[in-house]
Amino acid sequence: MAHVLPDLPYAYDALEPYISKQIMELHHKKHHQTYVNALNAAEQAYAKASTPKERIALQAALRFNGGGHINHSLFWKNLAPSASEGKGNGGVLRDGPLKEAITKTFGSLDNLKKEFNATTAAIQGSGWGWLGYNPQTKVLEITTTANQDPLLSHVPIIGVDIWEHAFYLQYLNVKADYLNAIWNVINFDEAEKRFLEAQSGAKL
Repeated sequence: MAHVLPDLPYAYDALEPYISKQIMELHHKKHHQTYVNALNAAEQAYAKASTPKERIALQAALRFNGGGHINHSLFWKNLAPSASEGKGNGGVLRDGPLKEAITKTFGSLDNLKKEFNATTAAIQGSGWGWLGYNPQTKVLEITTTANQDPLLSHVPIIGVDIWEHAFYLQYLNVKADYLNAIWNVINFDEAEKRFLEAQSGAKL
C-alpha cells in the first residue's frame, strides 16, 4: 500500500509568528511530499528487484526517504498553535508525568531547552534534534540524527528538524533564533502521550 502525505492537524498559518505560513506550505507540500513520492518509488523498485545487488543499491533511498517520511509525520504532530498567541496549547508543559521526568532529568524545562538547543545547533550540516526515551535506562535523553535518519535507539518524544528548509526563509542562517522560537509551538500534550506510550512499552 502506497504511503501518502498526512494532513496537517492545523492551518498552514497556525504556527505564526514562530513558523511562517510560507515555510509550512513549502515544508509540507513540497519537501515532505517529495520524500513520500521517492519512498513509494523505492519500495516499488525493491519489490521488483531480482538480485541482492539491486536490493542493496536501494537501501540508501529507502533509508533517506523512509526516514524523511517518518520524521516529518512525527514533526507535524509535534507542533501546535502557540498558547502565547492565544491560538492553542503550543509551548505549554502542564503538570504531569512528562514534566516530572523533565524536571528529574534536567532540573527544569529551561535547562532542557538550553541543552537541547546547544546539542541540536551543533549538528554539522542537516539533521534532527531529539528528546528521546531510552528503553534500556528508562530516562529521557537528548540525542541527534544525521540527514533524515530516523531515531532508532530511543523512542522519539520531541523532534526538531534542523534542515535549512525548516527555517531559512524566516530565520536565515541563525539556527539559534529558530531553536529558541520553536519551543513556543511544541505540542507538549502530544509529547506526553508519546512518553506514556514509551513507558508502557518498555514495561512489556
